[in-house]
Amino acid sequence: MPVVVFHRNGEAYRGEVKENTNLVVRAGIKQFPFPHLRYECGMGKCARCACRVLSGGDQLPPPNWKEKKQLGERLEAGYRLACQLWIEHDIELEQDELPVEA
Repeated sequence: MPVVVFHRNGEAYRGEVKENTNLVVRAGIKQFPFPHLRYECGMGKCARCACRVLSGGDQLPPPNWKEKKQLGERLEAGYRLACQLWIEHDIELEQDELPVEA
């Protein structure tokens, strides 16, 4: 099972998830072990779930049109929308303390 390491507010959270897991879906149904994941719409419209990928990004599919629209140049800095990612491999993510504005 994939291991997710999630950094937020100076703390690191680590947990295993089933393959093909969406972190925002799991957080929304309170079945995800990282309580500090910031999210809102879950549909790629608000970018509140934007995270910087620290490792494992090479295993992710290319950004979709929603990520390109919401993140723009931040894609080059390693940001992705957690709501648009289905985790199939180990990944390490960091979410800024303040919301990333589009």
